[in-house]
Amino acid sequence: MVIEKKVAPVFEDFIFNWRYETFLLVGGYGSGKSYQVALKIILKLLEEKRTCLVVREVYDTLRDSCLSLFIEILDDLGLYTADPREFRRGKRECKVTSTTHPMEVKFSNGSRITFKGMDKPEKVKSINDVSIVWMEEASEIKYEGFKELQGRIRTPKVSMHFILSCNPVSRENWIYRHFFARLDDKGREKVLVDENVFYDEGIVIRDGIYYHHSTPDNNPWLPWQYLKRLDKIREYDAQLYRVARWGEFGVSGTRVLPQLRVASNPGQFKHQIERLGPENQYFGFDFGFEESFNAVLCMSVDLERSYLYVWDEIYMNHVTDDKFSALPEMQKLRRRVDTLNAQGYRKMIIADNADPKAIQYYRQQGFRIRACRNKFAGSRLSNTRKMKRFQRIIVSPRCRNTIRELKDLTYSKDSKGNIIYDTFNIDPHTFSAMWYGLEQVTVADLKDRTYFSK
Repeated sequence: MVIEKKVAPVFEDFIFNWRYETFLLVGGYGSGKSYQVALKIILKLLEEKRTCLVVREVYDTLRDSCLSLFIEILDDLGLYTADPREFRRGKRECKVTSTTHPMEVKFSNGSRITFKGMDKPEKVKSINDVSIVWMEEASEIKYEGFKELQGRIRTPKVSMHFILSCNPVSRENWIYRHFFARLDDKGREKVLVDENVFYDEGIVIRDGIYYHHSTPDNNPWLPWQYLKRLDKIREYDAQLYRVARWGEFGVSGTRVLPQLRVASNPGQFKHQIERLGPENQYFGFDFGFEESFNAVLCMSVDLERSYLYVWDEIYMNHVTDDKFSALPEMQKLRRRVDTLNAQGYRKMIIADNADPKAIQYYRQQGFRIRACRNKFAGSRLSNTRKMKRFQRIIVSPRCRNTIRELKDLTYSKDSKGNIIYDTFNIDPHTFSAMWYGLEQVTVADLKDRTYFSK
């Protein structure tokens, strides 16, 4: 069978390249990456008898996105029939049809495409003979789902392929953390692929992974009106413009802390901390070990201006309490708190109340520490609103993990696109430490400037 189909030049190598197990496609809105992935899969399944699994986070979104895209391409190639009577397995014309219950695309040579939602992972586990997996909108799928697919889906005697396609959202999303820059136990980044090189070269091969970048300009069939709409995004959302127009990692969503700034003048920043004095210093501690991190923040508050200063952090995971408490940084913090109390300032390290045993241990090691009282059902929303009442949150450049977690922190959305105001795109450990440490601070609402009491 001879098939003629025009493809965008930037995708030519990708469509016919099956030398790698993992393919990652990152691009802007309308760059054509999903269309080209679907075409690549169709051509492979016409050539060989294979089973392809297509997943998205929510099953109900597959019908109007991936399934309809496959049908559109197959119909354009003259291969699709909606009439089951025209579909005969083994015929030379290789007709292809689809069903909705279950949702499948069937080829006359025995190949098939099946669709599953990662919101019901137990159904994914029952799939057999899958040798190609397409994770559409992969950034919306949980990292645990990706690991589950990689660990379970294996087919003997044929090559395995995982294709991931997505827009480049936050750098705290697992796509960036798995494929571009990983964090070590101390929160330091190890760059796997330089994102600027990725944008410039378009195709990068690293450690057996095929990276592909695209922008709307790479789609020759995109209407000029669409590009014009994308360009208008720059006028009201610069971060989204980077994601949508140029396919660069940024923030796609509503930022939780738009007032956050990184201190640009170290001398002036230090002067502000000294001016506020020890009476306005606060210390918060969020516990973590495996996936999460121990996060300790040192902060100062200017209640008159509603400014929050974050001037030091300790950030680490995969470390037990005995080793963490003995760190020079923690011992320095212990001495600071002891000194403040010796001067008559009743200061404490306020920690996550979910681990009373850990708190007791730190007490035995000489730390002035207690459990927070502002963590309860519904407290995430009230604590977040409290932080948003600060007019400025100014962070020292040395607090790189606080900056990394909070600078691009965005609200999550439900399946209908509505913002969920107490959940975020990541689990921000420094944000939790901030909540605990500032438990006793009352930040005045901008609507009422008369209350500044602690």
